[in-house]
Amino acid sequence: MGLDPDVLDGAPVPVPVAAPAPAPSAGSRAALLVLADGRFPAGGHAHSGGAEAAVKAGRIHDARTLEEFCRGRLHTTGLTAAALAAAAAAGVDPLALDDAADARTPAPALRAAARRLGRQLLRAARATWPSPELDALAAARPRGAHQPVVLGLAARAAGLGPPDAALAAGHETVSGSTTAAVRLLGLDPFDATAVLARLAPELDHVAARAAEAARRALGEGADALPAASAPLLDLMAEQHAAWAVRLFAS
Repeated sequence: MGLDPDVLDGAPVPVPVAAPAPAPSAGSRAALLVLADGRFPAGGHAHSGGAEAAVKAGRIHDARTLEEFCRGRLHTTGLTAAALAAAAAAGVDPLALDDAADARTPAPALRAAARRLGRQLLRAARATWPSPELDALAAARPRGAHQPVVLGLAARAAGLGPPDAALAAGHETVSGSTTAAVRLLGLDPFDATAVLARLAPELDHVAARAAEAARRALGEGADALPAASAPLLDLMAEQHAAWAVRLFAS
């Protein structure tokens, strides 16, 4: 409370003074780096995000086409994943979000991959940031929840907010494909990293949209979240799952 310089009947009149916004927690900002680090033991290194199938089909063959692929992925499935993660971090029911993720993932191969990744991430997150909410999700989804939902709940356990969870999910959407392209094409790692740097402003935009959708979902439920899709990724995922020999799981 502050004091108004004007007085009434000689007594100071208290007036509300807005509290300053809290400074970001140093610990939680560091936690975002841990969560988004490709070395976090969540199993993402075994997945290419559709890049392996795209390389075989000739759709990715250099840094330019890799950037086009990642941009399309970011603004479709990346937006959807970021919004699911942000909503989980905001406190929306994770089981409802898991159902919403199922509805937004029509390809069986991608649903299976998302749950495998979610199961591995849940193990890593429970060991890193023990949380009753993570334990409850593990008990309710013993075969694994969708990875973006687990990511958002892990962010919440780590003291991060919805924008952070959205940023981590969006980054994971494109970083996995760029890393895979280095292995699949022998692409220069400097060129692959430059792709991520050029996409950074768009990643910020997608994360902001996802966080706003999560805010609406707190009142309206999971139906308020985007359902952007990439049908070609769905088709390629089913083809990729049938390959007898492949370098990546998806």
